[in-house]
Amino acid sequence: MDLGHTDQDIPVKDETEREDIELELLLEGIHRLYGYDFRDYAIPSLRRRIWHFIRAESLNNISQLQEKVLHYRPVFERLVHNLSIPVTEMFRDPNLFLTFRKKIVPLLRTYPYIRIWHAGCSTGEEVYSMAILLHEEGLLDKARIYATDMNDRSLERAKQGIFGIEKMKLYTKNYIEAGGTRSFSEYYTAKYNSVIFQPFLSKNMIFAEHNLATDRSFNEFNVIFCRNVMIYFNDTLRDHVHGLFYESLSRFGILVLGAKESIQFTEYSDSYEPLDRVEKIYRKIN
Repeated sequence: MDLGHTDQDIPVKDETEREDIELELLLEGIHRLYGYDFRDYAIPSLRRRIWHFIRAESLNNISQLQEKVLHYRPVFERLVHNLSIPVTEMFRDPNLFLTFRKKIVPLLRTYPYIRIWHAGCSTGEEVYSMAILLHEEGLLDKARIYATDMNDRSLERAKQGIFGIEKMKLYTKNYIEAGGTRSFSEYYTAKYNSVIFQPFLSKNMIFAEHNLATDRSFNEFNVIFCRNVMIYFNDTLRDHVHGLFYESLSRFGILVLGAKESIQFTEYSDSYEPLDRVEKIYRKIN
């Protein structure tokens, strides 16, 4: 009996099915061994990132990756970093920050204390943008900004407040368009090829690891920013995260989503009113 089949002998349908099984086993193994849950991430984008990582590691298939990930933690840590590639910039989508300044800041002025949560904060550019905005509006001293991400390497960069000097031209442009009232260069010191932001901006920041897929609510917030994170989730995980945010927001709390995200078609759609449909800013009403 000849069992010497090669990969070329396997029909395309069977090959796809095998890869689906491999991917399912990999994600299950990661969850059970390390506690990171990618099982409800959108499969197409997840598959692309995993194959990119496989090629970068000079491996041949997902099963080989599974062996490496389960036996060598450094490989797992590199994979997690790959699966949570930070895509961010200061005052990204400037009109959002301008709208926030005009429509939301007046509401925040009425609060004795402000808690803001940046969920999926990546390397912190959005967090420092918020700190600058609050400083210019005289609200930073009574605000506490919580910045969380599942990627500890990104968090470490965010804590340092150090960014590439080559990005400052773009960041300055964004800052001006976002309604900045001072010279952007006042907020940082340039050194060699990097800039470090002024320490007073981070004095009320708290950075912590938090996985939206597995971790629970940890405080009550007046504002939650989660932009362009849930586009990588399937419907099940997206609904779970919306439930987490609903639980975490105070009454009349503000939820800010990304341009491609919405509260519509979730079970919480009737729990919010839109304050700005274009910029995806919502207020919790019940």
